[in-house]
Amino acid sequence: MSADGFNQAPPPGARADWTIDQGWSAYTAEDHATWDTLYERQAGLLPGYACDEFLHGLKALDLHRGGIPDFEKINVELTRLTGWSVVAVPGLVPDDVFFDHLANRRFPAGQFIRKPDQLDYLQEPDIFHDVFGHVPMLTDPTFADYMEAYGKGGQRALGMGRLHNLARLYWYTVEFGLLETDKGLRIYGAGIVSSRTESMFALEDPSPNRIGFDLVRTMRTPYRIDDFQQVYFVIPSLQALLDATLQDFGPIYAAVDGAEDIPIDAILDEDRVFTTGTQAYAAAGGRLGG
Repeated sequence: MSADGFNQAPPPGARADWTIDQGWSAYTAEDHATWDTLYERQAGLLPGYACDEFLHGLKALDLHRGGIPDFEKINVELTRLTGWSVVAVPGLVPDDVFFDHLANRRFPAGQFIRKPDQLDYLQEPDIFHDVFGHVPMLTDPTFADYMEAYGKGGQRALGMGRLHNLARLYWYTVEFGLLETDKGLRIYGAGIVSSRTESMFALEDPSPNRIGFDLVRTMRTPYRIDDFQQVYFVIPSLQALLDATLQDFGPIYAAVDGAEDIPIDAILDEDRVFTTGTQAYAAAGGRLGG
């Protein structure tokens, strides 16, 4: 939920930290029906696709109470489990605001929901992406610690001019990460778990590369913001992801400083390869999927 920018003034009606009231009572019957449609089709698909931590979080928060969740209600259980809470924001927020929220265990979520004719694709994250996609993982203590560490790392990255590298880490983990399990690869990234089509694409399609996660490698790899990914990075465990984040990033930034980007479809000799993709989807021009 971050956007380019630093120390921008919040929009009218927003507080100094860019938070707003969710305005749950203002949702229409159509809004609630849209949530229910999205929830039912995605929750029905995810067993066998999503990691156990996500599925446990989805159950713990009881996000299907008949319509759009009320942040005040879900925060009771979320805070009890990991000390996190969800706060409503009017849309994408400046980077410094975003990192401050994460560093203090607050997840900024958009409070609007897409229209019924936008079920399969929406350019700007809405409440379904933010709450259904992101929040269940925040019930897991290890992932919750990772997100806090990422927020604190983001504050440092802003001062070191390395935000573009750190943004790639977020994209390839929090948004589009895969997890290695004894049952096979599973999804945990919010951009995948909130998308019916990408849930299937990320695990089953022969097109993308699936490569073992390496911090420096990830920071040097561009990403697709407008279509399915050409590469997915696979973490061995949530603890391994947290451990990688808790190290001093100073030497990491020094290692990537001046280094050329790695082509998005490349496979390096040192990569741990789960799948060598055909890249057929990207070669055919792709298509927007939701």
